[in-house]
Amino acid sequence: MTDLGPSGATAKNMAYPRNAWYAAAWDHEVGRRGILARTVAGTPLALYRTEDGRPVALADACWHRLAPLSKGELVGPDGIQCPYHGLRFDSAGRCTHMPAQETVNPSAMVASYPVVERHRFVWVWTGDPTLADPGALPDMFQMDSPEWAGDGRTIDVRANYQLVLDNLMDLTHEEFVHSSTIGQAELSGSDFDVAHDESTVTVTRWMYGIDPPPFWLKNMRDRFPGFSGKVDRWQIIEFQAPSTIRIDVGVAEAGTGAPEGDRSRGVNGFVMNTISPVDERSALYFWAFMRNYRLDSQLITTQLRDGVHGVFAEDEEMLTAQQKAIEANPDHEFYNLNIDAGGMWVRRIVQRMVEAERAAAAPAAAPGIRAVR
Repeated sequence: MTDLGPSGATAKNMAYPRNAWYAAAWDHEVGRRGILARTVAGTPLALYRTEDGRPVALADACWHRLAPLSKGELVGPDGIQCPYHGLRFDSAGRCTHMPAQETVNPSAMVASYPVVERHRFVWVWTGDPTLADPGALPDMFQMDSPEWAGDGRTIDVRANYQLVLDNLMDLTHEEFVHSSTIGQAELSGSDFDVAHDESTVTVTRWMYGIDPPPFWLKNMRDRFPGFSGKVDRWQIIEFQAPSTIRIDVGVAEAGTGAPEGDRSRGVNGFVMNTISPVDERSALYFWAFMRNYRLDSQLITTQLRDGVHGVFAEDEEMLTAQQKAIEANPDHEFYNLNIDAGGMWVRRIVQRMVEAERAAAAPAAAPGIRAVR
């Protein structure tokens, strides 16, 4: 087991990096001729598509009097019109029209943020645009691979996004929060391994020769009608900074080779999660459950989506209560158990990102003056 050491984490120490890609919306939420208002990493955005379908993210505040552009309308091939006084801005954020005058003030601009559409999401970078590398987008290939099928939803979480990451990195809570669906005592009693580098953390847990909980028994019977008996169960949690977690989950008939890589006598899913901070007390939690069996069954897709939605509603209730307790006890230091190993490495990675941004933004000390810490 990795030595965690002191956590150093308090309720006040949960900021978010801005030099990162965050999912702002599902691709279908950003319509052809509509405007979607979203706040990501403390930045209010007006999201829309140009006439040729390209997604755009502008600051949701007009240059003139800060009226929300998201309440305006789309004009021309790529423009947006302020609802208050009719100023128009193109997709780069430049003002192209001012009412009652022929000359456009050249300083009239709103911020335009880097946007990429991938894996069924519209991703936005709210930090330094020169650092926005599409190659750094999280790997969620299962979302649009023909070898996987599934669907998901969005949860408007009234809690800090880091609490959602904590929740996903330690799944032993399933034994207590989700006892009627996916929880079982073997979760807390099983060993696990943690691996990490500068931007990823992986937590691996196997449970051998156990009874499948109701959720997984149902899935086994979807693929193997009438199945009964013991299973080997796995949970492989893969975090990618700053806030995306894929969880490789499943069960297979016990002793048929799943731990060695042969999952043919089992069912395999990926719980896809990407969490976008809204502010320090709320987050947008985008999730989906993807499977690689019975791909043609819309019934199974809907049942899995609705079933997982019910499970996550239990998490949402707990996270909301936890956030309220944190606000009532802002100086309380978080204590660690062995099960927190993965989550603590995630916190360290995110904190390093935040500190690096703060250091880059801090003014340099004047020559001959030593900075005091």
